[in-house]
Amino acid sequence: MRLHFGSERVLTVVAHPDDAELFCAGTLARAKADGAAIAIAVLCNGDGGQPHKPIRNLAAVRRREMDAAARLLGAELYCGNISDGTLADDRPVRLLLTEVYRQFRPTLVLAHSPTDYHVDHRAASALAEAASWFCSSRGQKTKSSPLPASPALWWMDTMNMIGFDPGFYVDISGFTPLKEKMLACHRSQMARSGDSSFSPLLDLMLLQAHARGMQAGVAAAEAFRAYHAFKRARAW
Repeated sequence: MRLHFGSERVLTVVAHPDDAELFCAGTLARAKADGAAIAIAVLCNGDGGQPHKPIRNLAAVRRREMDAAARLLGAELYCGNISDGTLADDRPVRLLLTEVYRQFRPTLVLAHSPTDYHVDHRAASALAEAASWFCSSRGQKTKSSPLPASPALWWMDTMNMIGFDPGFYVDISGFTPLKEKMLACHRSQMARSGDSSFSPLLDLMLLQAHARGMQAGVAAAEAFRAYHAFKRARAW
């Protein structure tokens, strides 16, 4: 079976500026190569990810880094500008993200697993799910008009694959070099590789891509699970 993204509009909703690179950039790149429109919504500004030698105006630095990565991918970028560690599934952020959905008008949303390790990831997961429903509801008022139907929703793999049972895999064998280049844009975080309290991101990303690829019989893959709630599941 080969999944073709064709004329889809694919939006990923992530918590932090480098999360898309770790979990789904290969799938986004493959979707774009298939002809899909792609976008990344980053809810937090990354101000909590300080290296051992602190960086002034880190949120602004990380905004430039994610801009550079999104340009490499050819993706639209939406930013929530919420401080790290404060993200919560509340009405203001639901409306903010609902408006992002209504502006980009996705047919497919990729979001953090509800069981991922980071509290911001779990909050982003809840928000992505809520907005996938409210974006098509005329009762939820934002600046843009409602979608005609809710987009499909896929949960992304967890960090280091812990506790995640893949429903399917997307072959990204031809796109791992792009994932590496995108991750390299996040210099403020790559500088933390020697920090004992922080994981070396490049090693972690490549290990996960190749491990999921081995499970799926390809060189590299990203793992997902479809969200099968009423009106959020699709036939492909």
